[in-house]
Amino acid sequence: MIENIVSVELPVHENLVIKKKRIMPKGLDSKALSKCPRISIVTGIHGDELDGQYIIYELIRHMNMHEDDLKGIIDIYPCVNPLGLDSGYRGIPMFDLDMNRVFPGMSNGAFAEYVAANLINDIIGSDMCLDIHSSNKFIKEMLQVRLNDDNEEKLLPYAKTLNADFVWVYSSLPVREATLSYSLNHLGVPTMVVEMGVGNRISKSYCKQLFEGILNLLKEVGVFKGNTLPVKEPIVSKEGEVTFISAKDSGLFVPNIENLGEIKAGDYIGDIIEPIEGRILQHLESPVDGIIFTIREHPVVYKGALLCRIYHKD
Repeated sequence: MIENIVSVELPVHENLVIKKKRIMPKGLDSKALSKCPRISIVTGIHGDELDGQYIIYELIRHMNMHEDDLKGIIDIYPCVNPLGLDSGYRGIPMFDLDMNRVFPGMSNGAFAEYVAANLINDIIGSDMCLDIHSSNKFIKEMLQVRLNDDNEEKLLPYAKTLNADFVWVYSSLPVREATLSYSLNHLGVPTMVVEMGVGNRISKSYCKQLFEGILNLLKEVGVFKGNTLPVKEPIVSKEGEVTFISAKDSGLFVPNIENLGEIKAGDYIGDIIEPIEGRILQHLESPVDGIIFTIREHPVVYKGALLCRIYHKD
């Protein structure tokens, strides 16, 4: 079943429409359905995040082939920033807004707040929500689940079912209060955030990995009873176990690392170069043994730009 949850009139006789795909067991009346477990999956908050689109395509195909194994409701919100997706723009075009900074929104508010409020209201009542993100065009991310430390005890067991390489538990920061995940968690809907890959691309290997994890999560919450594959045990990190390496000069970042993963202290990460003078401005080596789970993808950097993140045990 597909339904519109938001419809907003735009200039020149056009409408912005946000759709929801509901997958549910067949043959149940409304009373029986109201007792079924329900999970919501959100993608496309940022217009340059495409991995989630591919994952839900695979998920819907899989559920269509295994209807008899469905024991609960899956609500899928495939693109909640359609203007951004249409233009390849991360935020909301024309409004120059990051949609993930306007939640929980206001039903009588401006355009973005109205959209956010309607999305929140539609998700309320879910037993679980998964908010799927890609990185932006500047940064490549290992497949990871991010949890606020306020919700670690409740959500970490579920995060471990998602087949991620890494679970990052971070502290609460005021800037995150306007995100979908923060708002839903504070409204009583347990919500996890997934990050992976690079903006404006589809990382098929990560998508397949997370797809298998989502099937496991659906089984864990009682929505799906079909066959699933074993999931990997993720590394679980607290914020104090992450080293951030930033650019000390502006220039071109030329990485020496092709794949994210294990790294040793002293390993060569890359250089920031000055082309016109033929100089190396910053030579980067890992200061610790650990796992590099974030690396700069876009070569042009300015002083202070994030180059990589490394998980390590003290």
